[in-house]
Amino acid sequence: MISNKKITIGVTNLSFHRIAASLVTNILLDMGFEVNRIYEHHEKNFQNLKEGKTDLLTSAWLPSSHGGYRAEVQKTVPLTNLGLHYKPYALWGVPEYVSKKAVTEVKDLLKPEVLAKMNRRIQGINPGAGISRFSAQMITDYNLGEAGYSFHTGTEEDCFSAFENAVANKEWIVVPLWKPQFLHYKHKIRELKDPKGLLGVVDEAVLLIRDDKKDLFSSEQLKVLDSLRFGNDVIAELDYKVSVEGMDIDKVTKTWLEQNR
Repeated sequence: MISNKKITIGVTNLSFHRIAASLVTNILLDMGFEVNRIYEHHEKNFQNLKEGKTDLLTSAWLPSSHGGYRAEVQKTVPLTNLGLHYKPYALWGVPEYVSKKAVTEVKDLLKPEVLAKMNRRIQGINPGAGISRFSAQMITDYNLGEAGYSFHTGTEEDCFSAFENAVANKEWIVVPLWKPQFLHYKHKIRELKDPKGLLGVVDEAVLLIRDDKKDLFSSEQLKVLDSLRFGNDVIAELDYKVSVEGMDIDKVTKTWLEQNR
């Protein structure tokens, strides 16, 4: 069915979010839509959805990471969740060479023998991300600040390069991360237990559509969008191909769809 209608989708400007958005974009193109992607940080994406600057928002993490943003939009703009792109969750991890006997949970970071080796600067991504909000709380609630640990927001590159540089030198480091993400495809990262539950729950990454934009789609097209299932491992692998191997994102996702749908 060729509709020749224009669709604008909001994309959180992080590599794995761009992967999910590219998968959705290819499906919309196959439906005959002209697709415009707007890349913004978390809060701005939801604001754009609320203001009608975007029709869809790809891979909203609900209920934990983005639930508050969704609730704010929902106060004035009815929304519907479609599909289940993957099941993301936030984590703190360490490289596999960090002694498991020494470090298995967050409170172990306070052990004298760990303090002697661990880099106490924890480098994150942008401040609006769930992992950033959770990590700042971790520093306080686990009394890590008193031991000299500090959490810093920044870019994806800041976070990933800090981790990879440490790994290259076999240094002990904590990385505030999430699944899916390409570092898991490249490295073995051991998750630290979080008894306080500050890192949230396992979310569901869904496609959000403004209810007043549903009439752009046929009922069959909405069913297709609601049937989309990719999974953490698929997103991580495609993210690796694009972010590390430098492959073209839309070609990578189109190839995967052709081979797997």
